[in-house]
Amino acid sequence: MHKTGSSGLLVAAIVLFAIGLLAIAALFLTPVLSDGSTAPTAIYLLTMCAPLGFLLGIAAALRAGRRVNTK
Repeated sequence: MHKTGSSGLLVAAIVLFAIGLLAIAALFLTPVLSDGSTAPTAIYLLTMCAPLGFLLGIAAALRAGRRVNTK
């Protein structure tokens, strides 16, 4: 099976997106589980992994797409 360079990009996108989703869940669960205190700043920063992973996923899909030969 032939592996392309975009498969590594896709794995990175999935990992970043999953980290971002977990951070978003932690952001909403922290006040519930800790008597109303806010989440640490690191959680807020990790939430930015979700849109970054999404953009990397789009880039991986565009790189993996096949070009149409018009000749």
